[in-house]
Amino acid sequence: MPILYAFQVRLADGGLGWAFSPADLAQGRWTGLFTSMLLHAGWMHAIMNAVGALAFGAPILRRLEGLRGAGAFLCLYIVSGMLAALGYGLVHWGASDALVGASGGVFGLIGAAMRLEIGSGRLMPLTDRRVIQSSAGWMAANLVIGLIGLAPGVSGGRIAWEAHAFGYVVGLLAIGPLIRWFANTKPGFDSTPRLGDPVD
Repeated sequence: MPILYAFQVRLADGGLGWAFSPADLAQGRWTGLFTSMLLHAGWMHAIMNAVGALAFGAPILRRLEGLRGAGAFLCLYIVSGMLAALGYGLVHWGASDALVGASGGVFGLIGAAMRLEIGSGRLMPLTDRRVIQSSAGWMAANLVIGLIGLAPGVSGGRIAWEAHAFGYVVGLLAIGPLIRWFANTKPGFDSTPRLGDPVD
């Protein structure tokens, strides 16, 4: 992400031509749902998203090992980011504000990681108390961050917290099928079904 941002700042328009705005949907322009994930609003934005992707992507990649697993991981990240931008666009239909950043995809990884039990990497049910509590915590923090961006006197601090929420939900739901289809079954990973294991 920082490498992409280094190229972005060299573009004549700073990359804004690749950004996404909700108004694009009404005009049939969909490419921004993907290309906006390649852009960031500054070095700190790019670095924070990169750190988040590394931190929360690691436990997922440990379960989705190999070439097929890497492909599934990449799809999870991209689809989470695109659906996050789409969700934001539907909530803010017709708005012309530009949306940039990979945060929706990163939050998809966060949502997916919250369903993997620390240590064993076992997929936890959506109804597991730990999944519910961690999800509530992330969404509360996300809402607070979004509200801070709207506070009077905060300049340039607007954060697309709705996109974060959509991305998180996509990751939370998508990791179930991905683990079933692409999970690492090497020794050291607990892949034995247990009572109460998810069926989604």
